[in-house]
Amino acid sequence: MSPASRSLASAIWRQLPFFVWLIALWMLLWGQFTVLAAVTGLIVAIFVTRIFRLPPVELSGRVNLWYGFVFVVTFVFALVRGSLIVAWQTLDLRRYPGTAIVAVPLRTDDDLILAHVGVTASLIPGSLIIDIDRDRRILYLHVLGVSSDADVEKQRRSVQGWEARIVRAVGSRAQLEAIRGEGSRSPREGGDLR
Repeated sequence: MSPASRSLASAIWRQLPFFVWLIALWMLLWGQFTVLAAVTGLIVAIFVTRIFRLPPVELSGRVNLWYGFVFVVTFVFALVRGSLIVAWQTLDLRRYPGTAIVAVPLRTDDDLILAHVGVTASLIPGSLIIDIDRDRRILYLHVLGVSSDADVEKQRRSVQGWEARIVRAVGSRAQLEAIRGEGSRSPREGGDLR
């Protein structure tokens, strides 16, 4: 095998998790888990990665299957629960569900974790990412069903809980230590983030 083909094979192998993620995302967007959706997802993934040169994604190289499973199960329950809560808020004509913009500071400094947390928080009904301060690592969410400071704090802790689950599943050891080390720190340190 020539050095050029070895280099190409190495590059493809390093990007394999990213390709799998793009294909899964494509299938989720279309709502179809078929062979045709997988093949078209592969074509789109190749097109996107070859035409739009993206900076290399540095993966931690650490995957914890147990915490990945915990994340998926918890996420499915959060989807169902969020859907039921939003449906009830829509049908309950006696009470208008309060809304708020909530700032959530993240504890890790990684763009991939930031993106995963943002997508996770937006997919759960009742909250939507409206802005990201990448430099300060703050997600801004529009949240339904907020009527007090306690509700704001509950939502903030919920998003930070998703960050912790994602880091436990795919984060690096340094990110895992950051989550453990700052777990008891108040998110309001450094000023009010509401």
